[in-house]
Amino acid sequence: MTTGLELLTVEEMGRADRLTAEWGTPGIELMENAGLAIAEAILARWPVRPVLVLCGPGNNGGDGFVAARRLAERGWPVRVALLGRRDSLSGDAAIAASRWDWPVEPLTAELPGEKPLVVDALFGAGLTRPVEGLPAEVLGAVAAAGLSVVAVDVPSGLDGNTGALKGTVAAAVLTVTFFRKKPGHLLLPGRAMCGETVVADIGIPDRTLEEIGPAASENGPALWLPRYPWPQLGGHKYQRGHALVYGGARMTGAARLGAVAARRLGAGLVTVVAPEEVVPIYAAGSPGTLVSPMGDLPDLLDDPRRNAMLIGPGAGRSDATRQAVLEACRAGKRLVLDADALTSFAGDPQTLLDSVSEHAVMTPHDGEFGKTFGDLLPDPDADRPARARAVAASAGAVLLLKGPDTVIAAPDGRTAINANAPPFLATAGSGDVLSGMILGLLAQGMPAFEAACAAVWLHGAAAADIGPGLIAEDLLDALPGVLRHLAGLATAAGHGPSH
Repeated sequence: MTTGLELLTVEEMGRADRLTAEWGTPGIELMENAGLAIAEAILARWPVRPVLVLCGPGNNGGDGFVAARRLAERGWPVRVALLGRRDSLSGDAAIAASRWDWPVEPLTAELPGEKPLVVDALFGAGLTRPVEGLPAEVLGAVAAAGLSVVAVDVPSGLDGNTGALKGTVAAAVLTVTFFRKKPGHLLLPGRAMCGETVVADIGIPDRTLEEIGPAASENGPALWLPRYPWPQLGGHKYQRGHALVYGGARMTGAARLGAVAARRLGAGLVTVVAPEEVVPIYAAGSPGTLVSPMGDLPDLLDDPRRNAMLIGPGAGRSDATRQAVLEACRAGKRLVLDADALTSFAGDPQTLLDSVSEHAVMTPHDGEFGKTFGDLLPDPDADRPARARAVAASAGAVLLLKGPDTVIAAPDGRTAINANAPPFLATAGSGDVLSGMILGLLAQGMPAFEAACAAVWLHGAAAADIGPGLIAEDLLDALPGVLRHLAGLATAAGHGPSH
């Protein structure tokens, strides 16, 4: 079953095109559908205005010719500028150009004076070289003039697989892509260059996905909602897990945020385990959170009812933190390892990778990732999904690489890219809340990959509801509203909470 959230690499999208052609749909039909989708997206967003369509020599340019024709047929004043000669076009692009009955101008950096809407159909997502020379001059002039740009597939120069920018790229206000998004639509800096991204159905059947088997998806409820652990009628707290949070001696707020977040996400009981001297600080916090002195940790780990543990927030980078991680691994607990729980293994990451299990979620940001795992990567400059997948595969555990384009990777290669997090989340403590949310879902038995994906999406949705002025504590209060919305989605899909 497809979710609509699948992401296709440039190579996978090419294969989808080829399979569709093999099954009887001509390429020119797909091109006509693509061009129509571009035109319809423009018609839905702008009144009649001058349009300049910049066409490249390949199929991206062919899509541009079709879009230009469709707009011109609706009475829009359209000009087409082509990179190269019209008689040099081949294949479907040549057919599309032959159906354009108006003049074709040579591509030039001299822009029309009427401030046109620009359709960037120069190069698609598979461009392998930087945008240089005349195309770069043109795109640079478009950007300098502040013209509104509609990108075909991706803004020219954006790598569809990684989101990297190759040469000069003009930011779009609207990007129209086809069948499924690509990773580059979600990964930064690419996502910031795409503007609104519309995915158009151009006639590629969903069964191509069965042949291709894409490993990457955009994170969203359709990916994990069937596995979400809603409370059931007749259930009780002891069936919803007992989570432990390793509390530090100095930054006590981090563990407290994580503990309350775990409770918000449904963990039946949560206990903070803290050094004896700061137990009163933790005990004076949220009254629903239990507190035990650190000396009780061995007994708590021996108790199978304490089934999940968060280590890292405020823990301190130390041998004690490292030892706590290894003891929790040996006890077979479901684990969330963040911050100091990871960097305490800097210089010896293999010990960590050899100890964690498929029930563990590691949640570094880029700095922690580099400090802990950087020496293990054959290509330290690899894109974020590739880095996350490499460590997840080596560990046999889930790796959640935090950031504005958070990547969640499972050891079997499944990857989710999150795109709903607003910039307001860049504040102290928000990562501690996220770690606690994952912990709460793990304690209830949700599989690690799905738990990580769900927590990240809910975290972003809560932040979006709060908006400017967000501090970490606000997320805890916003979660019930987001969960009510999610419960409505789940009920409509037939697997929501019982009443």
